[in-house]
Amino acid sequence: MTPSIRLDVNAAFAEIVLNKPEKRNALSVDMWAAVPDLVASATNNPDVKVLIIHGGEAGAFAAGADISEFEEIYATRESAKASGDTIAAALDAVEACPKPTLAAIDGACVGGGVSLAMACDLRVASAGSKFGVTPGKLGLVYPAGDTRRLLAAIGPSATKDILFTGRIFPAEEAKAMGLIDRLADPGAGLLEARAFAEQIAATSQWSTRAIKRMIKGLQAGWSDTDPEAADLFLEGFSNEDFKDGHKAFLQKRAPKFTFK
Repeated sequence: MTPSIRLDVNAAFAEIVLNKPEKRNALSVDMWAAVPDLVASATNNPDVKVLIIHGGEAGAFAAGADISEFEEIYATRESAKASGDTIAAALDAVEACPKPTLAAIDGACVGGGVSLAMACDLRVASAGSKFGVTPGKLGLVYPAGDTRRLLAAIGPSATKDILFTGRIFPAEEAKAMGLIDRLADPGAGLLEARAFAEQIAATSQWSTRAIKRMIKGLQAGWSDTDPEAADLFLEGFSNEDFKDGHKAFLQKRAPKFTFK
């Protein structure tokens, strides 16, 4: 495992920490390659309710790809495919995590940093953070999966705007276009994300994971009357959290959710 990325577990949270401050967390292939196992560790830990991804003490979420690798990893079509597959596997692992995922953004979030943030369910950024997606400045095209996530979040016009120009834009504009979900005070992105995660962790974890499955199913084409959607809805009435949750509501007390 590379020291440039790690998993910290603190009570209800697991945190994937990007740890390459000397390069403002520029993402290298070894960092991407480590992500699926880190996500799996968080997923398989029954005490973890929410996964947060952040830039640690680097002063940046991720300032793009590690361009020093480009001559090697993009030397041939075969090597470009191999590195692209590694990156796609990392992003797919984050996107497929059954537990809620948050990106906590302080500082630069550019290129691959945006890709990683968009693979999360939700994004919190501090005022003063900067965003940009710059393949057009390198003579490249943004990968299909990354473009799909952008389109789903901000629509085709805004996607074309930021990809065609490769411009750097502030967190306030990112919030207005829907690229991020919450805007925190300067330097407080991680603190706000942890507070957000505490709200999520306090609810039924059966519900949060079922909601995530429902949303993904609908995005994939489920209809309102799809059997899988109906089954998921009906499962709610027999799961262990509902058994106490509805009683707690009637008794005006905090529920004792046990699902892990």
